[in-house]
Amino acid sequence: RDLLGVRIVWEAALWDRYAVALAERWTSVLEAHAAPVHVTPDQIVNNILQNAYDHAAQRDLVQTVSKPVTAARRKRAQLQAAFCIDVRSEIFRRALESLGSDIQTIGFAGFFGLTISHKRFASDTDELRLPVLLNPTQFTCTASTDAPHADQATRFKRRAKRAWGRFKLAAVSSFAFVEAASPIYVPKLVLDGLALKKAQPANDPAPRFTHSLDRDARTKTAATILRAMSFTEGFARLVLLAGHGANVVNNPHASALHCGACGGYSGEVNARLLAALLNDADVRHDLVAMGINIPQDTLFVGALHDTTTDHVTLYLDDHAPSTHASDFTQAKAWLAAAGELARAERALRLPNAKTGRQISQRSRNWAETRPEWGLAGCKAFIAAPRKRTAGKPLDGRAFLHDYDWRKDSQFSILELILTAPVVVASWISLQYYGSTVAPELFGAGNKLLHNVVGGLGVLEGNGDALRVGLPWQSVHDGARYIHEPLRLAVCIEAPRDAITNVLAKHPEVKALFDHQWLFLYAMDDENQVTWRYMAGQWSDV
Repeated sequence: RDLLGVRIVWEAALWDRYAVALAERWTSVLEAHAAPVHVTPDQIVNNILQNAYDHAAQRDLVQTVSKPVTAARRKRAQLQAAFCIDVRSEIFRRALESLGSDIQTIGFAGFFGLTISHKRFASDTDELRLPVLLNPTQFTCTASTDAPHADQATRFKRRAKRAWGRFKLAAVSSFAFVEAASPIYVPKLVLDGLALKKAQPANDPAPRFTHSLDRDARTKTAATILRAMSFTEGFARLVLLAGHGANVVNNPHASALHCGACGGYSGEVNARLLAALLNDADVRHDLVAMGINIPQDTLFVGALHDTTTDHVTLYLDDHAPSTHASDFTQAKAWLAAAGELARAERALRLPNAKTGRQISQRSRNWAETRPEWGLAGCKAFIAAPRKRTAGKPLDGRAFLHDYDWRKDSQFSILELILTAPVVVASWISLQYYGSTVAPELFGAGNKLLHNVVGGLGVLEGNGDALRVGLPWQSVHDGARYIHEPLRLAVCIEAPRDAITNVLAKHPEVKALFDHQWLFLYAMDDENQVTWRYMAGQWSDV
């Protein structure tokens, strides 16, 4: 309200002073905006070049995806890990699977099918941890075993911290505070400047549903989610459900590094809730009648993948029976080794990151403008069984959603994929595209000059307009673009008729492909990308 008040006062003052002088020009501007758009020769050339650029990238994608698949696994996996479809997960999944043939990964939207409104421990704030396309249908919170005492103590601590922060930043006290209290902050500045302070992952007590779901509702929810994941058989002894987040400091844009499917929050809450649901003995018993038989020795565990450091936290206190002690030990070793491989690969793209240790330090460095690259480089969305893409060099640039159309008799899951994850991925892709090709209009400007305003946005320096999109440092490394401005290519293994029927039911999604905001390809049963969709028609690739 304060910001809007200031802006309106200035508008009124400028109108009173310059209305007469600007009247003629204002009229001409209105007429110019109302006139039809005329395509210029330069725009035609740009369009041709953009299409060529997109098609070249898509040709490389088609060739990569169409390479022979690895041999099918014949034995039960020792470890399965479900990650978000986020492009950053692709690097870690490929690294983890390279450690052994008895490791399998799964890709699914990071909210894990739970549309929740969540209250964190000692908080009354409702966090909508779900895609913005959806509305919450479940309400959850966290609770401690020492709930009343711990809740009150934590609330007092947070209130004191907020009050201290407001005092430091207040218009009157801020300058005097810097002069008087600066010596107190010397140790903190040294620790932060040398990135010596250890980052702590999200570690609230286990989340729970505020209103207990009845047995039938719990079973139906579990069955719906497992079918949407195409994960209804072949369960390993240990199954990790890994949400993701980014543990960074001094970054107004931190939510852009968290999970988009979780509303810009980290994904551990949804992962832990689903693990508890799938470990429920009553739910497992009732799932058998629905055709889903989870072995008695299968254990689900929630986890959090820190995409900035590639460390994975296991929430073993939620479910840690002694029967799986050796499985936990082995899983931790595999995750640590996969983190090393992932950091080594990511170090090739990050400026001034020669080693994995330097990557870990970036998350704790308050002066680091590029703690990670986020989703920069994203160019493809692939919905197919993991065996189609396993081991293939997708370079952390593809959203990977597990989908087996043979288990989708009514193609309801295909419809869900095209109308939710694909749409969200297109928004992400276009946000990076716009922030790259037109940063002055669609980008947030230089992160070094940002001033946070009211907790709702940033100004660039003392500029008068809130900036949208991504900062320049999110798409450029100081010498070259790190994000290639490509439109997203969507590749789905499913019958073309089924895809066409879904698009016919959803004209707003069909328009994205018909007008080439996105491109659409179909894969056949032989792992070949054989068909391309253009303006309502399928053509042979």
